[in-house]
Amino acid sequence: PYINRVLVSRALRLLQAQKSDRVIDWFCGLGNFTLPIATQAGEVLGIEGAEALVARSRQNLAHNQGLRAVHSPLAPTTFVARNLFEMTPAMLVADGVADKWLVDPPREGAFALSKALAELHESPDLRGDWMPPQRIVYVSCNPATLARDAGLLVHRAGYRCVAAGVINMFAHTAHMESMAVFE
Repeated sequence: PYINRVLVSRALRLLQAQKSDRVIDWFCGLGNFTLPIATQAGEVLGIEGAEALVARSRQNLAHNQGLRAVHSPLAPTTFVARNLFEMTPAMLVADGVADKWLVDPPREGAFALSKALAELHESPDLRGDWMPPQRIVYVSCNPATLARDAGLLVHRAGYRCVAAGVINMFAHTAHMESMAVFE
């Protein structure tokens, strides 16, 4: 749990969410990042592939809202289920404009999400009024898929990688958590 707190704290610092920001947390799981983001942002949307995890996220949100109601309420937060491995540009546009994204995919990475974002950048006619996020914090447990998706974000979606690093979350193993920030 200590290293997870370090991971979340670092991701929040890199995300730089403000009260005026709408943030999407892709691959949100139980809300490990979503709920802390909701302490800083103006609105948060958590998107996860499994309906069972979305139900648990909603329970986690309700529990945390009750704990924080008086002193510092959470920003409006919504959780939805969607197959994130079949993302399309139209699905991204339907989720609405977000100032910032946090992306924390499983080992398979966020290829479909990155590809859809790249397609929207390359085909402005598909966007309408939709605008891409100003900042993306990508948290990865697989450096190979992070590198693959970073290639799409930089070479096709118009982003620059402005920071990157690792956190040794799994001591005495070859596994690590990587983070990259794209603007």
